[in-house]
Amino acid sequence: MRLYLASTSPARRALLAQSGIEPVLVSPGVDEDAAASAAATALGRDLTGPELVSLLAVAKASAVADADVAGSPVDGFVFGGDSAFEVDGRLYGKPHDPSVARERWRQMLAAGGGTLWSGHCVIDRRRDLDPATGRTGGPDAARPVPPVRSLVTSHAGVPELGDVAPGGSALAAGGDRVVAVDSAVLTFADDLSAEEIDAYVATGEPLEVAGAFTIDGRAAAYISRIDGAPSAVVGLSLPVLRSMLLRGFGVPWHEFWSL
Repeated sequence: MRLYLASTSPARRALLAQSGIEPVLVSPGVDEDAAASAAATALGRDLTGPELVSLLAVAKASAVADADVAGSPVDGFVFGGDSAFEVDGRLYGKPHDPSVARERWRQMLAAGGGTLWSGHCVIDRRRDLDPATGRTGGPDAARPVPPVRSLVTSHAGVPELGDVAPGGSALAAGGDRVVAVDSAVLTFADDLSAEEIDAYVATGEPLEVAGAFTIDGRAAAYISRIDGAPSAVVGLSLPVLRSMLLRGFGVPWHEFWSL
């Protein structure tokens, strides 16, 4: 079974590879800021963490699902993901600039920690007919098994997953896709110095990652506690992805292993 990763993130690819899955990497080419801004304007308010990451996860997966990859249509499942870090009600994406990264670290340390929101979307684009189920990729391919929530999308294009508390998760299925949000609550070391922050920012590692830190890199030593799936902090909750594939499409995890 083929899994397309609508991302060029080395961290997400490494997570899947460590789990025995070799995905096909495809850059989705989504303007994340524009998509988030348009949805917020349509709603007349700022997006919540779960709304933001699920919106962008769907946008990325959708961009790849109907594209040609290496000259051929997609044939398999497409995964799109997005992450944002929330501190005291404020969402942080990628800082890009060193001065912004330093300031975010100071704010995050002042709060002591925050919530990492991880959005997931899987779209079924299998092109073969399953004789047992009559299922093909495309509209109405997903077969959610109760108690999976039915997927509803707002007029702004935002998946409605209900209230998701920090450290919690939610999943909904409908048509050819399953959308989910997972989260993890992080606590930072309480003795981290300004010198350590400056040294970390100088590596460049935090500039292009949500929240300005990576748990699978140099910042691992600065995080003293994680309540939730560690893989969600990296950018892809493996337990949630497994559940999405099984509960939404009836496909077990091991069918994606590269044997």
